[in-house]
Amino acid sequence: MLIQLESDVTVKTGEDAMTANAAGRYATALFELAKTSGAADKVEADLSAFSAMLETSPELAEALASPLYAAEEKAGVLTALAEKARFNELTRNTFGVAARNGRAGDLGAVAKVFAALAAADRGVVTADVTTAAALTKKQTEALAASLKGAFGREIEVRTDVRPELLGGLIVKVGSRMFDSSLRTKLDGMKNAMKEA
Repeated sequence: MLIQLESDVTVKTGEDAMTANAAGRYATALFELAKTSGAADKVEADLSAFSAMLETSPELAEALASPLYAAEEKAGVLTALAEKARFNELTRNTFGVAARNGRAGDLGAVAKVFAALAAADRGVVTADVTTAAALTKKQTEALAASLKGAFGREIEVRTDVRPELLGGLIVKVGSRMFDSSLRTKLDGMKNAMKEA
């Protein structure tokens, strides 16, 4: 089963801006195909594993995004990774189509959008949390409970570590964002001092 995507994809979840870009189109098409074929959970697990690969290997992420490597080379690498990891056929096909269309560097974003679509389909709200240091399991659970109280729905917390924040955290739920990072506070103080 080959997935033909690029410019002819109709995005049914138009209410969310995340599906307006290429990664959103790929993720939406993949989600609809996976859901129709009963493979949504498997594809979601595949994409989660792929995201972990990208996080642990910045070289892989850079190579997929680099214009120095040909689309065929990227497709070959992605095919080898997908076969070794025993990814679902839909996942493998999507990787191949993305690479051939010059979108291999977007696959990390495809994985994030797919996860958000899958969570929304389950009735779960996704919160993207960026911190300066990794959160413990207990901290993540406490944050999820706090957000559940604020939003009145189940919250799935996805974390990202960016040491340049220095401290604090940034929480994004849908179109809402709460930024209590130390970096933002310092930048605010710097701007205030310039204006004074």
